[in-house]
Amino acid sequence: MLKKQRIYFLCAVLATASGFLFAQHDENTNRNKFRQLYQELPTPNVYRTASGAPGHMYWQQKADYNIRVELDDEKQRIYGEETVTYHNNSPDPLEYLWVQLDQNRRAKDSDTYKTNTSEMNDSMSLQELKELEPDFDGGFKLEFVQTMDGKNLPHTVVKTMMRIDPPQPLLPGEKFSFRIKWWYNINDRMEIGGRSGYEYFREDDNYLYTIAQFFPRMAVYNDVEGWQNKQFLGRGEFTLPFGDYEVAITAPADHYIAATGTLRNMDDVLTREQAEKLDQARRERNQPVIIVSEKEARENEREKSKTKKTWIFKAENVRDFAFASSRKFIWDAMGVEMSDGSVVLAMSMYPKEGNPLWEKYSTKAVAHTLKWYSHYTFDYPYPVAWSINAKRIGMEYPMICFNFGRPEKDGTYTERTKYGMIGVIIHEVGHNYFPMIVNSDERQWTWMDEGLNSFVQYLAEQQWERDYPSRRGPAYKIVDYMKEDKTKISPIMTNSESIFQFGNNAYGKPATALNILRETVMGRELFDYAFKVYANRWKFKHPSPADFFRTMEDASAVDLDWFWRGWFFTTDHVDIAIDGVKWYRIDSKDPEVENGLVRRERENAPRNISSIRNEKEIEKTQDEIDAGLRDFYSDYDPLEVSVLDKEEYRQHLAGLSPEEKKLLMEGKNYYELAFRNIGGLVMPIILRFEYTDGAFEEHRIPAEIWRLNHERVTKVFVTPKEIRQITLDPYLETADTDTGNNYYPPQQEISRFELFRKQNQRRDDAEGENPMQRARRAKSKMEGTN
Repeated sequence: MLKKQRIYFLCAVLATASGFLFAQHDENTNRNKFRQLYQELPTPNVYRTASGAPGHMYWQQKADYNIRVELDDEKQRIYGEETVTYHNNSPDPLEYLWVQLDQNRRAKDSDTYKTNTSEMNDSMSLQELKELEPDFDGGFKLEFVQTMDGKNLPHTVVKTMMRIDPPQPLLPGEKFSFRIKWWYNINDRMEIGGRSGYEYFREDDNYLYTIAQFFPRMAVYNDVEGWQNKQFLGRGEFTLPFGDYEVAITAPADHYIAATGTLRNMDDVLTREQAEKLDQARRERNQPVIIVSEKEARENEREKSKTKKTWIFKAENVRDFAFASSRKFIWDAMGVEMSDGSVVLAMSMYPKEGNPLWEKYSTKAVAHTLKWYSHYTFDYPYPVAWSINAKRIGMEYPMICFNFGRPEKDGTYTERTKYGMIGVIIHEVGHNYFPMIVNSDERQWTWMDEGLNSFVQYLAEQQWERDYPSRRGPAYKIVDYMKEDKTKISPIMTNSESIFQFGNNAYGKPATALNILRETVMGRELFDYAFKVYANRWKFKHPSPADFFRTMEDASAVDLDWFWRGWFFTTDHVDIAIDGVKWYRIDSKDPEVENGLVRRERENAPRNISSIRNEKEIEKTQDEIDAGLRDFYSDYDPLEVSVLDKEEYRQHLAGLSPEEKKLLMEGKNYYELAFRNIGGLVMPIILRFEYTDGAFEEHRIPAEIWRLNHERVTKVFVTPKEIRQITLDPYLETADTDTGNNYYPPQQEISRFELFRKQNQRRDDAEGENPMQRARRAKSKMEGTN
């Protein structure tokens, strides 16, 4: 029960006044957490407006590619030649062009190898030892860089970048075409990792290739960075211009190939039956149609063709191109109808090792992703969406992604495997929206695609299955990271290569922040509208962080500068505490009521130890022995109601207005709550009151309550009933890192420990046995008993 304090007042206005309580060590700096982000964000201009929309003079470059590559299945190499046509849509003459050579990250003298830190442990795997002494050379081997008439173009390779010097500056509105020929060794992903590469299956002596960053790609030139030519060290991903692609891929004739874009020569590479099945799949909405069955794939594994086929793909308005190739592939597909009536082919390719998981879930997960991402952003604009099974990887490219998740050899799998696979498919397919269409600068700001995508992934996962076990999204899942040592974490607004704890920083924290915006700060309706405005404003364009921040405010009329600053520019955490509660009631002035209350308070007041012992040990006091010592006060009861007391009360009532009499008779409770901001991150205050009659009431106070004092605030709540319990952040929606100080009266949290025997411990379960295997064993045992 809350302790009640009584004061005497009839009708009062409760008010507090407080000034700014900022740190005194920097008096000349505005440290108000609600100051506007004018210092942090770039000045709006004709290219990017203060509203967060593209300006009336917004421009972006374009790069078109005509590529021919051959996959060498014997040597594990890529041989390629391309023609690049670069369109200068900027207002600037360009004296040089920058081309990305991402495979040079695997060159022997790569900065990636040089700058990776390493250490020795008591036990180390073969892969860890190989990483200490890398000897694989997977860098680009350039055979020529030429003009269209065959003349050598001056060029300078700078690690993972190449500068090309055109014969004369490329003027605004002009385009320039050039040719590059190259080859490189494909990396073994199982040995040295990587976003692309091959996986070797020793059992059947076959390879599964997931190929990306396989051609020299144009860097982005824009109004924000100029040339985005930061070196590729492996973490900060890719920044790429949109363009049109025509790509011819030559591979063994028994390979099936999935790629960005649409297949242009279906009659050359598929049978009539397979083409008909694809047409059937386009009309199918509920169940994937098998294009290449597992039986066919098994037969294909055994027949290693010595001939070749060329698959030709065409893609328009994409920022990149990737493909997968193997003779091991099973292939299924189904149609997904968008709101405008267009149909997208959702498809999967996977080896037999992926079943039964992949045939059951993959393509349906692709279709589910397209449905719900389109709901929250815009209709998926491309004709196909692929999910390719590849071990130990989740990686995205336009219209195609590579995803992990395989069962055990006996076909069973854990919940972690199942949900991990579904989650990674949703995530990687979702990347089609961020950054493949809403084309942010991954090299600079990982969170702009990974964070936003992880957030929408969470929304889509919750639509897949009630209480889906999402890794990221709910506020409580980021708490452990938020309360860590500040020297070991970075603000979200940190360059991709310099982030501590990459996953928590670039994926988890921004996804959580957006979920808090949606659920707690803005509300679902306002947030969803503003988020959709951002996605549609910047689809097929290059947004910056400022464009996102400004659009979310512009489309919602909610000032979020305090939120962006706290969550994205600092490492502050949320820890708001109930710092005190005071309970007041209006003095009724009725002596029978008030004196009775005082009497009960005195009777219920705790007694001191001396009084308790004296009652037993002192048989009689002196005034009990000598009656002559007693007088009027010996029997006087100051709480006994006299005739004069009653008359004074009647006179008091007669002098009150009707409104004052009503307030007096209501008997309301006034609770003054104090809150302390321990973590530094200002947030809304969410309260739940539990009354003595068992009823509940919620109060949601905007973060602006902290605008005049960032450290401690008080607020009075008027209630018709007495409160039994007050809970702060009852639904764990603010990422409060210490819930122990969120209750009044305080609650004791129970910790649990495990009791076990050091010896003779039961080992009935086989090591690593999953629930499906255990269930099978139990069933077999029961059947044997019966």
